[in-house]
Amino acid sequence: MTVLQDLHSSKRPNLFAALELIKPITWFPPMWAYTCGAISAGVSFNSQLWVVFLGIFLAGPVVCGMSQAANDWCDRHVDSINQPERPIPSGRIPGKWGLWIALIMTVISLILGSYLGIWGFIATAFAVVAAWVYSAEPFRLKKSGWWGPGLVGLCYEGLPWFTGAAVISASIPSPKIIIIAALYAIGAHGIMTLNDFKALEGDRQTGIRSLPVVFGPRTAALIACLTMAIAQFMVVLLLYIWIGPSLYGIVISALILGQVWAMQTMMRDPKGKAPWYNATGVTMYVSGMMVCAFALRVLESGI
Repeated sequence: MTVLQDLHSSKRPNLFAALELIKPITWFPPMWAYTCGAISAGVSFNSQLWVVFLGIFLAGPVVCGMSQAANDWCDRHVDSINQPERPIPSGRIPGKWGLWIALIMTVISLILGSYLGIWGFIATAFAVVAAWVYSAEPFRLKKSGWWGPGLVGLCYEGLPWFTGAAVISASIPSPKIIIIAALYAIGAHGIMTLNDFKALEGDRQTGIRSLPVVFGPRTAALIACLTMAIAQFMVVLLLYIWIGPSLYGIVISALILGQVWAMQTMMRDPKGKAPWYNATGVTMYVSGMMVCAFALRVLESGI
């Protein structure tokens, strides 16, 4: 069946199934990181609010939504084991509609990215390619418990932060911004590892070597916790070097201590408590990102 025939098929997904396919709950991290990047640049963007809002919309509903559709299409066999109620394996997204939605959103992503200048377009193109490399054969980096979460962490936190700063300042961000964005992207590797717990059984059966599959839930959770904590401690250390003792460093340190408490709770039952940690520890993680963004804004603007 051709693309045109599929798109005109009498069996079409309803709006709610299509919305579920692109998973709105996953849009927050890149939208938040893009906002952090825009704030951290130290540039007044009152006259560029449309660029900020376009970038946030592109990072979340469009690019992240596209990546979720692509991942669900490429994961339809895994989801039939882990989450048979998902739109594609349940049949609520019929035929090849999941693929067409992902492809159409890929084109829309590149078109909108072109309105954000050269850096915005390059970042969008990288994110689009990364989404397909992560999910699709023959690359399918999600098969690796190291490369997969690393790429997702980069595209969820580091790349949007870099893009927000680059678009607002119309130039490549300073080394300080790039380093901080990279550290939060590295820390997000741990968040993505914890997210893999929900697909443990299906990953085992389909050959995806996530860290929970390779090392078991407890060791994988420990690796995830250390990754998140060390990255944030490095952020605090760098802020101390660049600014000296400051309220920013104190607040981020307090948020790290809160995460350590949540990590200790999670380690009692890593698989069962991972969703709870995502609602508590990860909230503190992203709160620290915003605090750090304002710290960088002070540095970049010379206030």
